[in-house]
Amino acid sequence: MIIRLRYGRRLQTYLKIGACVLVGVCYFAFLFRESLNAYEHRERVAAAELEADASEPSKQQLKLKRQQLQRQRLLTKQQEQQSKATSNASSGSSGSATAAAPAPPPSALTLYEYSEELHSRTERELQKRSEHLAAVCDRYKLQEKYPPNPWEFFVSPGHNNLVWCNVFKAASSTWMYYFNILAGYDVKYLQRTEMQPLELARKKFPRPELAELMELLPSALSFLFVRDPFERILSAYRNKLEGNKNTFYKALGNKIVHRFRRRNLGGPWPRCGPTFEEFVRFLIAEHEAGKKFDEHWAPIYSFCTPCSVNFTIIGKTETFQRDSEYIIRQAGLESLLLGLGKLPQRKLRKIGNQARSGVKSEALVERYFDDLDRSTLDQLLKIYRIDFELFDYDYRKYYDMVNPWSLEQSTVGAGQGQVHPTTTTTTTSSVASVAVGGGSGTVTQGQVT
Repeated sequence: MIIRLRYGRRLQTYLKIGACVLVGVCYFAFLFRESLNAYEHRERVAAAELEADASEPSKQQLKLKRQQLQRQRLLTKQQEQQSKATSNASSGSSGSATAAAPAPPPSALTLYEYSEELHSRTERELQKRSEHLAAVCDRYKLQEKYPPNPWEFFVSPGHNNLVWCNVFKAASSTWMYYFNILAGYDVKYLQRTEMQPLELARKKFPRPELAELMELLPSALSFLFVRDPFERILSAYRNKLEGNKNTFYKALGNKIVHRFRRRNLGGPWPRCGPTFEEFVRFLIAEHEAGKKFDEHWAPIYSFCTPCSVNFTIIGKTETFQRDSEYIIRQAGLESLLLGLGKLPQRKLRKIGNQARSGVKSEALVERYFDDLDRSTLDQLLKIYRIDFELFDYDYRKYYDMVNPWSLEQSTVGAGQGQVHPTTTTTTTSSVASVAVGGGSGTVTQGQVT
């Protein structure tokens, strides 16, 4: 009886242990199955994402192709309309002076209807700009006077060796935005960040050494954008000094006012910033003293040294959109840059250093230059004449804008043996030699804004 009882208890114990082991095995089997299901689910999700990523470029390519076809159709339609108008004008009144063919539509440069014809026309114009610049450089031997200056160059070796010299106040904000995209910054981050675009770009694209730059240039796609020199300094004045609203340049504005403004004896100094005429007098005085210029109004011939750096492309603000698209396509960056949306208007105004009024400087040139006399214009031209010639801008139009009352003063000055300040026939070599001989064109390398 006792033995039977012991065997019964031992059997119960074994059954309990077996039941526990069975439950444990079932539990671990359940966990293993759930883990396996989760792993398979992740694999399916990853495969779906890979398929989506693989199909996305094809969609983008189709979209770009559709846009290109639409642009080509639009260009063809405009050309047909132009040819019809030309034929009607020539057949209707061949002897009339008003029957001339209409000018090409401006949309050919602003809507960038990309086509082989537009591509070829752009190439020819860019080639003429480069040849003109090389001829002026050789004429004045500027390669010897201004060696390469790598201070404001941006180099992106990972994108087909793209090299850009940032010319301040020459529509540089868009390309600063593009280089920040190439640096890997997210578009949404660029829209919301309070950091300056230049500061962001320099974190990814530090200033190159001269040896590094010169080694890279022969195989690089290098470019810069230029602007009418007097429009550029007017834009710099309006953005940095007018009204003393720019905190960083307020001290300089007060210095200009105290140095060049006449005031009534005992009267207080006005709080507003310097006038444009006072700013121009400041530039002339700094140039005559051989001092260095701020980057925003330093002449391009000493700032980006285009005579010593053989730029592949010389872009202009007047054809900025067309030239920019040409550069992007030549660099093979269409998928990165051409599909970008524009920044919000408030952000564009901030990063582009645009005037608060929203009015472009080229529309106000005549109003501001009306405050200058011809003698002052002659002295200002000594500083920027080479830029006018290098990039084929017309400086003579400004003589029609300045105040003509200086003619009387110039007559008196001429009677006293002084140089006639109103003449517009000063030889190119004499003016250029003065500009080349001055040292004020060198950019300030210790101050970046």
